[in-house]
Amino acid sequence: MKSKPGEMIEGPKARERFTAAMKAILAIPRSEILRRETEYKQQSALNPRRRGPKPKQKSASRALADDA
Repeated sequence: MKSKPGEMIEGPKARERFTAAMKAILAIPRSEILRRETEYKQQSALNPRRRGPKPKQKSASRALADDA
């Protein structure tokens, strides 16, 4: 079963809603957004059943060669 499509509003009411949404988004400082994003990435990296490409890890032999 398909869900109902979103409500389509045009005219001055649409502009007011857009302006209000943008003010809410821009009210959050960039540093806070970056902090939340790093928290999310750390949590998702801990999930063993994570989908998608896995983060690259340094091999032990390569790490030893770089130190020498």
